[in-house]
Amino acid sequence: MSLLSDAVAGWSPGPLTDAAPVLPGPAAAFAAVLDRPAPPLADGDPLPPGWHWFTFLDRPATADLGDDGHPRDGHFLPPLPHRRRMIAGGRMEVAAPLRVGAVVERTSSLARCEVKAGRSGEVLLVTVRSEYRADGALLVTEEQDVVYRSQEAGASPAPAGAGSPAVDGDHVVEVLPDPPLLFRFSALTYNAHRIHYDQPYATGVEGHPGLVVHGPLLALLLLEVPRRHTPDRSVTSFGHRLTRPAYAGTPVRATGRLDGDRFALTAAAVGQPASVTGTAVLAEARR
Repeated sequence: MSLLSDAVAGWSPGPLTDAAPVLPGPAAAFAAVLDRPAPPLADGDPLPPGWHWFTFLDRPATADLGDDGHPRDGHFLPPLPHRRRMIAGGRMEVAAPLRVGAVVERTSSLARCEVKAGRSGEVLLVTVRSEYRADGALLVTEEQDVVYRSQEAGASPAPAGAGSPAVDGDHVVEVLPDPPLLFRFSALTYNAHRIHYDQPYATGVEGHPGLVVHGPLLALLLLEVPRRHTPDRSVTSFGHRLTRPAYAGTPVRATGRLDGDRFALTAAAVGQPASVTGTAVLAEARR
């Protein structure tokens, strides 16, 4: 067996259920991060897809964080030595939106844990599946893929993927992910990973050329394309795959090409291949 296989042998965390009220504050805060007006956020108003990520957050004690700012332990964090983590992508099916004022229950379970060959050696792919319900009704089913590797401090990170060409579409959203924006997004998501706000750590310890743009932020920028350009329609499913990092200081442009009820989406730092690709399926807007 390999080092990673040995480390996770017998690791099989059971399902975990928690609940949280959908409050308007986090959604308004994210809209402000993007320099956009907040969507309607009275009780009963639907959250834009993906914005439930600001409702369900892990808030470990500071003493429980590792040197990289991530929690040392967690229910779905694999027991790897010198663990490094990277969001790889995910999928979402939206039966009905989460609504402001509702109490939503989330049940998460381990869907996959497997060792795969990466560009710089073995990596561990972990997929967590979550179901969100309100009053017993299933609202959203989501899978999140996370790649882990065992990497000593100071080692070079895995090389970036080649990325895909950006979609040549008429629908564009552009954001400059400067350090204040990344810091605010880290605060909004309670994410203390130092690669997003600590330049000496990001470059000197993890070997990045600059501060790293959050993977979830890149995915949310993809979802901004249908939200802004087709407001009369709702996203019923969304899948995305992260292929290479984007770094602070260069504008990131999300573009979309609409074909019937399907949006082909990419987001890329200007002048670079895509950092994330995705597809969103649309239906008549839910009110």
